[in-house]
Amino acid sequence: MDFVAGCIGGAAGVLVGHPFDTVKVRLQVQSVDKPLYRGTYHCFQSIIRQESMFGLYKGIGSPMMGLTFINAIVFGVQGNTMRLLGHDTPTNQFLAGAAAGTIQCVICCPMELAKTRMQMQGTGEKKSSRKLYKNSLDCLARIYNREGLRGVNRGMVTTLIRETPGFGVYFLSYDVLTRSLGCEPDDRYMIPKLLFAGGMAGIASWLSTYPVDVIKSRLQADGVGGVNQYSSIADCVRQSVRREGYMVFTRGLTSTLLRAFPVNAATFATVTLVLMYARGTEEGPQDCEPAPPSHHTQIQQQAQPSSL
Repeated sequence: MDFVAGCIGGAAGVLVGHPFDTVKVRLQVQSVDKPLYRGTYHCFQSIIRQESMFGLYKGIGSPMMGLTFINAIVFGVQGNTMRLLGHDTPTNQFLAGAAAGTIQCVICCPMELAKTRMQMQGTGEKKSSRKLYKNSLDCLARIYNREGLRGVNRGMVTTLIRETPGFGVYFLSYDVLTRSLGCEPDDRYMIPKLLFAGGMAGIASWLSTYPVDVIKSRLQADGVGGVNQYSSIADCVRQSVRREGYMVFTRGLTSTLLRAFPVNAATFATVTLVLMYARGTEEGPQDCEPAPPSHHTQIQQQAQPSSL
């Protein structure tokens, strides 16, 4: 039931956060010489005007498809790592989260590659005259036929560099916040506290690894027009800094932070409601009690979103 609740909660998070992710990717990879968007709000406005509301949801099929596998990996690895480490401490939460983040990259990297390519397709067009990819699966199939496994796993190293510490920081932040705020079974503010802790943990996680995400997006979007601009991670960093300065590493940060809190809030709220409905109001809230280590670990596994 925990796994099912996590999947449903993660799906809710994707639905809420995908428009912000589309804006983030567009801002991260747009040309500095001929920028299409002046900022987060202008990007939102332009996409809706030029491509309709559906433009904000381009590429949503990929994260939705990868959701179940990512949840399975994250929940399984994090739970087993915590049991292996034996003690529910902040350090162990970081290590367990880092392990989960590392393993789930196997699914996360190809999923985000397809998402990025779909998000960039038909930029500025309400109805694309020529669609290169029909959907996320077709996108991955075409990339595989053209570039093989290496092409499908484009950006894997940067994904690992982002996800390993990112998930570690997420679990650590959530652990520290839930311990500090307290979460008693009879606390009327228990759910808002969990939502706040999850949202802030998501923001902390993104802030810790955001520069790497900019490089990852650029590498995965590279070659969309048929020409590869970057030869390696170092070359991407070098060219980006030379042309746009160090502020390039904050491209799309506003939309990312705006997305981080509601995505985690939607995920936590959905997980909590599903568990309370399935187990009954008496048993559901008790899982949030932080006093026993086993319960504290359990609520983190239940509430962890599939994608930061």
